[in-house]
Parts: sequence; structure tokens; C-alpha cells
Amino acid sequence: MGEREKVVVAWSGGKDSALAVYDIRKSGTCEIASLLCTLTKDFDRVSMHGVRRILIERQAASIGCPLQEVFIPCPCSNEAYESSMEEALLRCRASGIRKVAFGDIFLEDIRRYREDLVKKAGMGCLFPLWGRDSGVLARSFIDAGFRAVVTCVDSTRLDRTFAGRTMDHAFLGDLPEGVDPSGENGEFHTFVFDGPLFRQPVSFEPGEIRLRDGRFYFCDLVPA
Repeated sequence: MGEREKVVVAWSGGKDSALAVYDIRKSGTCEIASLLCTLTKDFDRVSMHGVRRILIERQAASIGCPLQEVFIPCPCSNEAYESSMEEALLRCRASGIRKVAFGDIFLEDIRRYREDLVKKAGMGCLFPLWGRDSGVLARSFIDAGFRAVVTCVDSTRLDRTFAGRTMDHAFLGDLPEGVDPSGENGEFHTFVFDGPLFRQPVSFEPGEIRLRDGRFYFCDLVPA
């Protein structure tokens, strides 16, 4: 048997990236070399998800994968983001990695954007969850034993009470009509703190829920 291809996984700390890692490990076709996470330098938190860097680092340590951190400013132009990502991807390529895996499910424009960005670094993409039913994926995530907390909700799609909730079957049942069960359209974001990938749970306490930019409710997670 030949050596497995090494890949880097785009990592947000949320459900989709966790499922991508889970799927890759189960398939056994690739070896995960590292997790690549974009953080907002000014806040020391994951971009869009709002999770503190220390929790992402503890998460990666529990999963047993090296973490590569890419820092971007706030506000961040597309040019600045793409420059930072290309620099990080070129480092990956220099270490022998040729593929980047993403947890996207069905948004064609996002997929094309990622493919174009990765191509600039001379690399290719993997989309292990692509084309699968998002409701089935959400339920399989829960049934596999993953545990996640909702860290951010878009107030144009969900109300404040969804922020800070555990993503379980009751949560899915309470989602309004038209909201994707995996939050693929950005309706909500999560932080995975336990499950089959984890050696031990990542401990935290729920903190304040605040409205940012007049639109997004963020639930702060305080390291415990």
C-alpha cells in the first residue's frame, strides 16, 4: 500500500469542518496534515464564528491535528484575505501538500471561489460533503455523537434565542421553514466541543450574547 496523500483542512471549528475531518478519517484515503484556521487579529477570534483562539487551539489539540493560524485584519478586504490565504497555502505546498479540503455542501459560487483561490497556490480542492443532503448531514452529525454550541446567528433568519443553544435534534426541529438545517446559507455558526474526533471535551462556559453590526448575535464562549 502506497503512502496516503496529505491534505490540509480549512477549519472554522464548526460542524461542517468537523464533519469533513470525520469523513476524511473514516475513508482512510488521505492523511490530514493540519487544520488551517482564519482568525481576526484585532479580536483574536475565529472570523465569522467569533470563537476565541484559545478554544480553537484546545479543540485542535484534542482532535490531534496541528493547527495553522492565518491572521487577517478587521475590516479585511478581499485582497488582504486572499493574500494571507495564498501565503499560508504556499507554505503548505512547500511542505508537500497538494490538496485543501473544505466542508462546503452545495453553494456553487463559494466552491468556485475556493477553487480559484487554491489554484493560485498551485493546489487542488477536496469537498468530502459536497452534494449530500444538508438535513441528513445535520442529523448524522448529532447521531455520530458530536456536540456543538451555536456561537452566531443571523438575526434576519433566526432570533436571538437560538444563540448559545446546543445543536441537537430539538434545535433542528425548532428551525423556521426556509432555514437550512446545516446553516449552509450562513443562518448560524457553531463550535464543536466534543464527539468521535475528540480525545476529551473542550471545556467552556457560555458568556454574553451581543448583537454585532446590527445583524449578528454572537454568544461568547469563555474558556473553563
